[in-house]
Amino acid sequence: MKAARWIAAGAGVAVVGAAAAYAQYRQTEQPDFAVVRADGDFELRDYPALVVAEVSNAGTRESASGASFRRLAAYIFAQDRPEGGEKIAMTAPVLQDETRPGQWRMRFVMPSAYTLDTLPPAPDDITLSQTPARRMAAVRFSGNASGRDLALMEARLREWMREARLMPAGEAEFAFYDAPMIPGPLRRNEVLIPVAAP
Repeated sequence: MKAARWIAAGAGVAVVGAAAAYAQYRQTEQPDFAVVRADGDFELRDYPALVVAEVSNAGTRESASGASFRRLAAYIFAQDRPEGGEKIAMTAPVLQDETRPGQWRMRFVMPSAYTLDTLPPAPDDITLSQTPARRMAAVRFSGNASGRDLALMEARLREWMREARLMPAGEAEFAFYDAPMIPGPLRRNEVLIPVAAP
């Protein structure tokens, strides 16, 4: 009897999580991209130029993630601007990459309605910039995106790129689409690698 209750409770949590994930995807803006090639969990995509807010922190990926996320969230939610400052909507995904050993950069993609000229000014430790239009190889997966998971998926993506004769044009980036309260099996994560022009 107790086992049945636990199973029912687990199913209820999964349903709530699925509903939260669905609502989040419907309401959160994501960058447009064109799929050039699709192969199961792997895709070759063309992204337009994107306006981003970015900050860097040293340490482990996990510790840098928390510090960077809080700092960027303070910017978009106007916590470090005068009272009544303009808030910026959260978008997905949150991007992260290691720019040098132990130095992690996090980027929030700004809503498409903004340009560098129309964004609220950022504090000195946050950089507003525009990424160039890029072709990216991507692999999508679920789970909590541990360091082990990210390394495994990056290796799989690089193998797929080798088989497809796609040359990397930079280091891997990680993309996280969901809030921490979303259960791991329902989360969307990606590893992205820029691809050199043919």
